[in-house]
Amino acid sequence: MTESDNTLDLNEIRAASGDFDADFTAEERARRTPGVARRAAGSIVGMAVGDALGAPYEFGPSPGIVLAGTADDMVGGGTFAWAPGEWTDDTSMAVPLLRAFAQTDPADGRAIPTAVVQEWRAWAQKAPDVGNQTRAVLGRLSASSTADDARASARRVHESTGRSGGNGSLMRTAPVGLLVRFSNSGFFSTARTVDAIVTSARELSGLTHYDPDAGDACVLWSVMIHMAVTYGVVDVEDALRCLPESRRDRWRALLAEAADAEPGDFPKNGWVVHALQAAWAAIHRAGFDLVDDLTATPDAFRLALQHAINAGGDTDTVAAITGALAGALAGVDAIPLGWQRRLHGWGGEGVVLTGHELATLAVEVQRNVGSDYPTSYQPTERVDYSAYGDIGVLAKHPHDEGVWIGAVGMLDDLPAGVDAVVSLCRIGTRQVPDAIAAGDRVTVRLIDKEAPGENPHLEFVLTEAADAVAALRAEGKTVLLHCVQAQSRTPTVAALYSMRHLGVDGERAVREVCAALPQAHPNQAFASVLRAQTFTQ
Repeated sequence: MTESDNTLDLNEIRAASGDFDADFTAEERARRTPGVARRAAGSIVGMAVGDALGAPYEFGPSPGIVLAGTADDMVGGGTFAWAPGEWTDDTSMAVPLLRAFAQTDPADGRAIPTAVVQEWRAWAQKAPDVGNQTRAVLGRLSASSTADDARASARRVHESTGRSGGNGSLMRTAPVGLLVRFSNSGFFSTARTVDAIVTSARELSGLTHYDPDAGDACVLWSVMIHMAVTYGVVDVEDALRCLPESRRDRWRALLAEAADAEPGDFPKNGWVVHALQAAWAAIHRAGFDLVDDLTATPDAFRLALQHAINAGGDTDTVAAITGALAGALAGVDAIPLGWQRRLHGWGGEGVVLTGHELATLAVEVQRNVGSDYPTSYQPTERVDYSAYGDIGVLAKHPHDEGVWIGAVGMLDDLPAGVDAVVSLCRIGTRQVPDAIAAGDRVTVRLIDKEAPGENPHLEFVLTEAADAVAALRAEGKTVLLHCVQAQSRTPTVAALYSMRHLGVDGERAVREVCAALPQAHPNQAFASVLRAQTFTQ
């Protein structure tokens, strides 16, 4: 690989970015803007969910699984005896990137790569599963090694083995795609942002993988994730223009081949090219229309991972790559709560992260990049609701003595016996008492507004929230179900829980739940879901 192999025409990148941004009117951009934080979180949680779901089947033939979208899909096991819901090296290597991007502007030179290299090196010394190429490169480094040392090591490994085109850099590239700018007119793509993504993707790939195929794949996937996070759609031609001109036709043909194929048609998916093609095939087989954000449904997300895993081979990595783009398209709302609740894994020396914490890291990356990032999206230890009126509402669920329904203020004064919390509003990272175990905290981001764009996949999200209450109760937990004031979100989910799991007639469920909460009045969008559930009982 010569230096010219990686030389990029920045004018062409700027043209690609400009063309893509011009596809949207101000009104369209405004419609898509509320979903940006959700799509960013969806990319990272989607990556980790795919990783954890695929881990048990790694190195084997197609398992022929059918994903139900419940916690039971997270079976664990496999070659490395993973716990149910535990992610592998794919996500573990992405975590230092998330942390670095959340603290340092990726355009600031090489400070990020060197810090990341050292964290990867320390992790690889104890990790049960590290790719052969990555282990060979990191194993040659010392505690004083820099990013340049890592690239030199990657080149030496490549020259000694004759290859370095594994999928180990593509699997971790999703954080690069989260770099999105914000202004008063909303989120948008800029030439500077695309330039930073292209440069970062290739440089970070080269830390362990010298082969230009690995760098190209990371650039393509990172730019596509950026497009999906920013706008909810992907323009393949614009993404291809971010590659060196001499290699665009080849990758255009590879993507076209995959779009018409099955993921299993690319069996050498430890190779970065087949891994990307298998993921691209899985996304198309699942029904994603990349230019229509309305096709990015919960069913499409679930099916994309199912197709990816059923390709066999490097199942965790192909599913992680697939989940990163599928999650960026569909958003975190499309990911089953049962999967999110079990999700966990390495988050640093002695640290175990949850899926919710991964989502928070994703949003922190965007806040760091966009100086005008909306306050309503920014993570904080506590969200102050003291000006919202009565936030001390509390009542027993009229149909289940093991469920309390109320307002956010009850997090500071939990009823006796409560050992699980389902939150239906934005809360801080330290707002749920430490006594509640991480796996018994479920956060559902619902907005008490009726506009369709505010709550993507509304019916799915509401039913998932009700099912989460049922799952916790089945485990013997006493649950606090809350929103801000227990006016709209809490009564809606409480009534759905009665209807779906306790056999209570719809009209009676709504009437008696609302009678228990003095200010209960589900908004029209939520009420329409309740009516639909009543008619299908």
